[in-house]
Amino acid sequence: MWMVSPPVGVFHSTKKLFLSERTGRGRSRALEFIRRNAANGLSVANLVAGLSSILCSLNRQHHHSCWLLLVGFLLDLADGAVARRLDACSALGAKLDDFADFTTFGLATALLLQPQGVLSGVLALAYVLAVFARLCFFSSGIPFTYRGLPCPYASSLLAGTFLLSGGNVTLLRVTAGIMILFMLDQGFYPHDKVLESQLWKKVVYAGGVAAVLFSPATVASIYCLAWSMSYIVFPFAIWSCKA
Repeated sequence: MWMVSPPVGVFHSTKKLFLSERTGRGRSRALEFIRRNAANGLSVANLVAGLSSILCSLNRQHHHSCWLLLVGFLLDLADGAVARRLDACSALGAKLDDFADFTTFGLATALLLQPQGVLSGVLALAYVLAVFARLCFFSSGIPFTYRGLPCPYASSLLAGTFLLSGGNVTLLRVTAGIMILFMLDQGFYPHDKVLESQLWKKVVYAGGVAAVLFSPATVASIYCLAWSMSYIVFPFAIWSCKA
């Protein structure tokens, strides 16, 4: 009888070992999935922020729209750093990042201009096309360098200007026109790599997160406005990886 029916203890141990192996494999696959898609998740979150910003602008909730643009700005600075840190750079990730950038920093930002007439409509269209051109000519051929002002900084500047000026559309449209020139100028700008560079840049980023998520709109707008202006006016003196 003992030869026909194996001991319960042996059967239980074998079953437990088999289940533990399956559980271990499941955990490994889950961790690998998270590693490969963490940066993509940030890009998707940026895309969702941009789409939400568009909906807010269409409902004339421009204050919330600006806040979402600043959230997208922070997410965009983080996704590339996460992808490189986890060694998870991919063609899919690059496409997701470009699509999210065009939605958030192109379409959603252009709606802040509140195009209601022919001239304002042309300006909004020109801004979207400038972002499109900026993303198409992203590569400069020089390591750690952009050609043309990165559109996240232009968007952050416009969102901060809108919040700080109380929604002054005229000032915003003039600023948008200047940002179009900066993006199409094809001048060189450093790849700042905020989360992969000097400690003080990481502190600046952490301060931006705290300002956007936990501070009043005035504080957040001043912080992001000063941050963006410093990159636009003093790109290599302050924000170069060697600075």
